Amino acid sequence: MTTVSGGSRPPSTPTPGPPPAQAIGRPPSAQAMGRPPSAQAIGLPPSPTRPRFEQPPPLSLYVHLPWCLRKCPYCDFNSHALRADDDVGALELRYVDALVADLEASLPTVWGRTVISIFIGGGTPSLFSPEAIDRLLVAIRARLALAPALEVTLEANPGTFERERFEGFRAAGVNRLSLGVQSFDDRMLAAIGRVHDAGQARAAAASAATLFERFNLDLMFALPGQTLAGLQTDLETALSFAPGHLSVYHLTLEPNTLFARFPPPLPDDDLAAEMQDRVEAVLAAAGLSRYEVSAYARAGQRSRHNLNYWQYGDYLGIGAGAHGKLSLHDRIIRQVRWKHPARYLEAALAGQAVEQEHEVAVGDVGFEFMLNALRLVDGVPTELFGRHTGLPFARIGATVARAVARGLLEPDPQRLKATPLGLRFLNDTQALFLADEAKKSAIMVQLVAEPPP
Repeated sequence: MTTVSGGSRPPSTPTPGPPPAQAIGRPPSAQAMGRPPSAQAIGLPPSPTRPRFEQPPPLSLYVHLPWCLRKCPYCDFNSHALRADDDVGALELRYVDALVADLEASLPTVWGRTVISIFIGGGTPSLFSPEAIDRLLVAIRARLALAPALEVTLEANPGTFERERFEGFRAAGVNRLSLGVQSFDDRMLAAIGRVHDAGQARAAAASAATLFERFNLDLMFALPGQTLAGLQTDLETALSFAPGHLSVYHLTLEPNTLFARFPPPLPDDDLAAEMQDRVEAVLAAAGLSRYEVSAYARAGQRSRHNLNYWQYGDYLGIGAGAHGKLSLHDRIIRQVRWKHPARYLEAALAGQAVEQEHEVAVGDVGFEFMLNALRLVDGVPTELFGRHTGLPFARIGATVARAVARGLLEPDPQRLKATPLGLRFLNDTQALFLADEAKKSAIMVQLVAEPPP
């Protein structure tokens, strides 16, 4: 199963801190002032087809903590099981040092911009101590301008649950917890290789509900051996904790996972579709509206971090394997950090955390935007395309018209929104915006892998 973290995960209200130590006492560069050099300044000819940003999109920060207790057989995220001889205290101390070094080296690309959300994903971030999370957030506050309504989300596994630990995360500045329950049924949890049991899931959810005004529960459906009645019980149990947000994912067998090599028996397509319908009906009746393909929320409880991903906002990603997308004055760049934790630690501490960086081709920007925006049930305002891509709407106008003619997009000139048919065949709808099939496949693999959140 994959989610958008940049996904999903999909990442809160201190005042802006001082400039980084290395910037004090010297004239700031164009990058440090938030104005990267133009195409002309680095020798590229001016082109009306290049993006032009008068103001960049909103900026989020994603932080990846890659360790977990045990790798789940369906997980294709960059996660690494702790070994019995690992010194967790020393590991988290050095890793936070690396994250701070990574952030320091990234400041020239985001200096002067305000961060609207922070998402700490993994792996299992709740393996880190509250003290380590506090040190990380203190370092972030000292280096970045943070929005007054900052959302700080931390992912947690019920298998690491201790009430005092959750209290420590809240005291450190985490104001939204995302709890990876997946199921409240011991048989289902065993079938998908989770380290926690139903009792731990209930205890963790109960504490999240009392300690955090905003919290999310992750559930999965179409699990090995799952019945419609079993899913109904999971949904009712989750709702008993009155969460403001639920993420409900269809289990899929991703490449390079244990389940891909040894597939378990799963519900057939008809039953899986019936399960999806049941999820929507039960949650809607409980006051949680579906606002994204896999996300449901009460009024005012939508994930700000993930909304920024889906609206093609910017995000700086730090940590092992983290992806980032940043809009500069006349281009959009994507970055990938070194993936293996040991290699990342070495590189980040040396100021070289980025393994890959490339400029997004202008011809790919429309596809990337629609790939994200059409995941939102209500779509996005049409004018958002220009603001968040730096390109004129004419870049995708003809394709939008074709999609409307096929009944895949609503015929509303003020909004880019999939019809019920377009949502049902979302991959086909998104694919209309990039004709090159090989390139489309490569971009989709890359984007699905991002943090996202």
